[in-house]
Amino acid sequence: MEHFLERVRAFADEAHGTQLRKYSPDRYIVHPVRVMELLAAHRATRAQLAAALLHDVLEDTPVTEGELSHFLHSITAAEEAEAVMQLVVELTDVYTYEAHPQWGRKRRKEAEVARMAGVSTAAQTVKYADIIDNTSEIVREDPGFAPKFLKECRALLHEMKAGDAELRAQALDVIRAGFDALQSGR
Repeated sequence: MEHFLERVRAFADEAHGTQLRKYSPDRYIVHPVRVMELLAAHRATRAQLAAALLHDVLEDTPVTEGELSHFLHSITAAEEAEAVMQLVVELTDVYTYEAHPQWGRKRRKEAEVARMAGVSTAAQTVKYADIIDNTSEIVREDPGFAPKFLKECRALLHEMKAGDAELRAQALDVIRAGFDALQSGR
């Protein structure tokens, strides 16, 4: 991994602190790294790779947009720092329970689908990789929640059509395989 991405990975790892993956004893950073590696295999830009490493930082850690922006501007040119920031902001859920406690999950997810349909091609591509990485783990480890998760991802993919076509097709295949696995009890 090149120096810039190593520094971004270290920042994301520190931001996530002691957080672990929900269904395994792995440090949280393993997920963003897998998302980044999947994107790297699909010729993603350096900004997309950095955003993959940071995609959950604003949503799941105390790091603020200002702190993240300051960090990025300290390690790369302003243009690239701003491109990474734009992607991370686009990938950060807006319609969270904390922001909209009066809304049910279904309404929040529908609003998020509508929002994500309008984000950049680059952000949609990162989201496809995020869905791919999360799906098999959730299907395997939480078959009770998995159908809801898979439906939410399918709704996202139905509206998000601007990103990398190959990754989107792979994400759709993973969703189908998840439904099949749940149906067959695998």
